[in-house]
Amino acid sequence: MTIRKRDVAVMQLQEIGSSKQRQAFLRNMERCIDAERPFVVLDCSNLHQLDKSGVHLLLCCLEEAMKRNGDLKLAGLHASAETALESFGALGLFEIYDTIASAVSSFYKLPTGSSSQAVAREAGPHPESAA
Repeated sequence: MTIRKRDVAVMQLQEIGSSKQRQAFLRNMERCIDAERPFVVLDCSNLHQLDKSGVHLLLCCLEEAMKRNGDLKLAGLHASAETALESFGALGLFEIYDTIASAVSSFYKLPTGSSSQAVAREAGPHPESAA
């Protein structure tokens, strides 16, 4: 079985106040997720405030990535932005990492709780287990 590592797109997320800034960001995001399984990390280290429209923007980006069987993860999120996500009930929807490197590498690791047996079961029964 061949496992091919896919590229991970990293995008810088700045403070987004105006609708022009949101539209520009969404255009860039569309280019990143224009793939069969897009893997995207949003660098939120320059995002200090997050309001309702910002949370909505993040949710839209996550939804679009997931529609394509991909994922979107956040890196470098400030405590104030994390609190905003929590207050809008969206915190649990995102995987959040301290650094970009840890977010990128998370795309190449087995999910927590996975084992080689679990992976083998997904691949099909073992010949010795067939009766």
